[in-house]
Amino acid sequence: MTEHQILTLAVILALGIGAQWLAWRFHLPSILLLLVLGFVAGPVTGFLDPDALFGELLLPLVSLSVAIILFEGGLSLRVSELREIGRIVRNLISVGVLVTWTATAAAAYVVLRLPLDLALLLGAILVVTGPTVIIPLLRHVRPTRRVGAVARWEGIVNDPIGAILAVLVFEAILAGGFGEATAHTVLGVLTALLIGGGIGLAGAAVLVLLLRRYWVPDFLQNPVALAVIVAAFALAERFQAESGLLAATLMGIALANQRLARVEHIAEFKENLRVLLLAGLFIVLAARLPLEYLPRLGWHSLLFVAILMLVVRPLAVAASARGSALTWRERLFLVWMAPRGIVAASVASIFALVLAEAGRADAEELVPITFLVITCTVAIYGLTAAPLARWLGVAEPEVQGALLIGAHAFARAVARILQERGFRVVLADTNRTNARAARLAGLTAFHGNVLSEPVEDRIDLSGIGRVLALTSNDEVNSLVAVHVSDVFDASEIYQLRPASTGEGEAAAAAMLRARPLFREDATYQAILSRIDGGATVKVTRLTNAFDYAAFQRMYGEEAIPMFLIREKGRLLVFTADQRPTPAAGDVLISLAPTAAQSVPEAARGADAMHRE
Repeated sequence: MTEHQILTLAVILALGIGAQWLAWRFHLPSILLLLVLGFVAGPVTGFLDPDALFGELLLPLVSLSVAIILFEGGLSLRVSELREIGRIVRNLISVGVLVTWTATAAAAYVVLRLPLDLALLLGAILVVTGPTVIIPLLRHVRPTRRVGAVARWEGIVNDPIGAILAVLVFEAILAGGFGEATAHTVLGVLTALLIGGGIGLAGAAVLVLLLRRYWVPDFLQNPVALAVIVAAFALAERFQAESGLLAATLMGIALANQRLARVEHIAEFKENLRVLLLAGLFIVLAARLPLEYLPRLGWHSLLFVAILMLVVRPLAVAASARGSALTWRERLFLVWMAPRGIVAASVASIFALVLAEAGRADAEELVPITFLVITCTVAIYGLTAAPLARWLGVAEPEVQGALLIGAHAFARAVARILQERGFRVVLADTNRTNARAARLAGLTAFHGNVLSEPVEDRIDLSGIGRVLALTSNDEVNSLVAVHVSDVFDASEIYQLRPASTGEGEAAAAAMLRARPLFREDATYQAILSRIDGGATVKVTRLTNAFDYAAFQRMYGEEAIPMFLIREKGRLLVFTADQRPTPAAGDVLISLAPTAAQSVPEAARGADAMHRE
């Protein structure tokens, strides 16, 4: 491997991860930035040439990567969701696929003036949406539970179904016509379903057996799971092209819905792997678009894309949603959620190459139009889906609620203030008396040990975006921080700073597993001591006349700032490593002495005036 190849691989990784970080930082759809950077690195500058870098391994690597992404997507699907959305999901992957295929083929035949067989092939190719584009968009949009589940199920299950359909249409063209290939096509569908489904379920059974019997040590479980996925994909592909994607998807669904072995650690590993694969795939995807294709894309190509988005997709959703419980707002959101991605690009490239070698020069038109559809749908849906979802009221608001571990008097006082300010708060405590006191105070409380099972299985976390470990036991706080790390982002997991023991500060610091709450001296005992001395949880609205500097002059170090609520309703947490800057209009929540304990006599009136 040459130095240039090593540098190119490093650039792909750097651009992919950098684009996703920028998307997170500026609240943009990551796939849009990935496509832009890939296009600049490839056809614009000529630095990245995926075909020269990977050679004949490129498309197999893409297919294998998509299979892993589909497996990870399958792990996120719960069969229990189908009790509510099963009908619409079934229709979208059957009636919706048929409508999309035929309507797209008709548009390609009339608008693009493709031969009928190529129009049918293009329609089959563009049936595919897939998790490579759906999952990042859903993460960006954050739709409500029901419509989000429908979009996720459709995107994940639709990918292997669409790929199989495209392959069968392609084989029918090679066979010399659709009339002669009807029996072959029907047999191919049945074969793909039996082989892909059977091998996927068998792979899931093998993994469950290995995990349940402890035949694989902990440090090898993720590598073994990856090996089983790859083996199942390769074996299914050996018998029927594209059935490997179905095998990977069903394998993930089966593992996620069984209760014989725990697979949370496998899901976490695959999610991290998915981020890396998506980063590389979209950079490579955009870099493969030759500039010479652009002149072929005239007004008729843009009209074709417009028909796909404004006519074909609404028809497919309308036909699929008849009789369902979806509201018109949810249906309209689904209409605007059909981006095309990696699978469409890869199969179009393969089919165009094989057909061109077979003497069909017109097949080269498949590649530029497919790439145009991918680029336009990703860009338009990516930029507009989130505002549309908010306008329709089908987007979850920014998650600002808190799960408080511990329901003692201090935690209840904090929870009451936050709940009064409109934030969803849940308390959890193993002490039945504390939990009962919280419920009597009108708070949502869970009595039990959050360490015994995955927290999301025991507590409704809707609206919850952060965890505060407030118990009197420093070891429990540290364990909670570790236990919830697979559900919450590390930046939103907090714990009270462990108290110094006879072993010194180093031992206390070693127990810290999350962001230290409030400030360096805010241990549980220190807070309890202040409360015993008369301190209370206070709410202060800051103004130009009484700003944060005035608050500090009044209380000095006697007050512990805990939370800051911005005017737009965003909740910020004071920590020892990061202290937000309060401004006029913000609401400050603190643990502070009563006005009578404050130093300046004249300041008491100001405190009474500005407290709420």
